Amino acid sequence: MPESPRTMFVLAHTGKENAVRSARFVIERLIAAGVTVRVAEDEAPDLRCAGVTEVPAGPEAAKGAELVIVLGGDGTLLRAAEIARPARTPLIGVNLGHIGFLAEAEPDGLAETVDRLVAGEYRVEERMTIDVIARDNGTELAATWALNEATVEKARRERMIEVIIEVDGRPLSRWGCDGVVCATPTGSTAYGFSAGGPVVWPEVEALLMVPISAHALFARPLVVSPNSVLAVELVYEGVAAHADAGRLSAESAGHEPAWAETSEAVMWCDGRRRFDLPPGARVEVRRGSLPVLLARVHGPGPGVDGGPGAGASFTDRLVAKFGLPVAGWRGRKETAGGHA
Repeated sequence: MPESPRTMFVLAHTGKENAVRSARFVIERLIAAGVTVRVAEDEAPDLRCAGVTEVPAGPEAAKGAELVIVLGGDGTLLRAAEIARPARTPLIGVNLGHIGFLAEAEPDGLAETVDRLVAGEYRVEERMTIDVIARDNGTELAATWALNEATVEKARRERMIEVIIEVDGRPLSRWGCDGVVCATPTGSTAYGFSAGGPVVWPEVEALLMVPISAHALFARPLVVSPNSVLAVELVYEGVAAHADAGRLSAESAGHEPAWAETSEAVMWCDGRRRFDLPPGARVEVRRGSLPVLLARVHGPGPGVDGGPGAGASFTDRLVAKFGLPVAGWRGRKETAGGHA
C-alpha cells in the first residue's frame, strides 16, 4: 500500500495494556484522518491494527515520517529517540509512566492531541544531546550519545570508584564516589536530579556534571558552557593513599585489597546502553552533533512583556509533576504606567 503524503510512526510500551489501548486509539484516529501509520514489526502483533505499515525498528524506521508518536513513559521515549534522531524526525510523547518529564500529553487529552497533530497545530523544539567517547589508553572502547545523561558508575555495590574529573583539558578534582553524571539540561530532571543536581530549564544551553555520593569537600554539581568538554578518568592505582591501613590489613589477612577493585566501573547512556570500563579508562563528554527534536502542542506564549515565555510551560510542568505548593501566588501586578 503506497504511503499518503503524511506519515507518522507510532511506538508504544507494549508491556502495558493501557499503552496498547492508547496506541490503537491513536492509530485508528490517524488512519481515519488519512494519515499513513507505521509501526515497528516487533510491536505489530500486540497492537493488532489493520491498515498499518510494518517496518523494522531501526534507524530507517522514522525516515520520511512527519512525527514519531510515543505512548509510554520516559524510557519508551528514550527508546524512540534512538529511532527518530538519525532521521531528524520530531517526537511527541503521551505519558503513561510515572513522572514523564519528556512527554507532552497525558492520556485524558489524547483525542485532542491527535487532532491537533493532524491539523498541524504543533511546534518543534530542539533538545541538546551529548556525544560520549570512552577510551582505554587511547584505544576507543565506545562512541555513543545521550539525550539525558551519561554516567560513569561503580559496577559493584560494595565498592567505590576513584575518579579525576576534568573540564576543558584541565584537572579539577579527585573523588572517591559511587559515580558521576554528565547531563544535558533535558537530563537535569532525570538521574542528575536524583543525585542532587540543579534543575536547568530546557532552553538553557549548558552541560552538567553531578557527583554521586562523593567523598570530598569539593564535590558540588557543576554547570559549564555547552562548548566545554567534560572528562571523567578512572584512577588506575585505586584510592591508595588514604586507604593504606585497610589495604595492609586486607593483605595481611590474605584477601584481595579493597582498593584493587575500586576501578571496576560501567558507563550508562540514558540508562539504555551499557559499556564496561577497565581501570584507567577515560570518558569524554561534549555537546552532541545532532539534537533530538520534540514536538509540542502547548505553545510557549509570546514572551515576558506579552505573556508567559518559553520557560513558562516547563515551570508549569515542574509544579504539576512534583505537586509543588503554589497556593497564595498572586503574580506580577500591572500599574497605570504599564507592568509593575
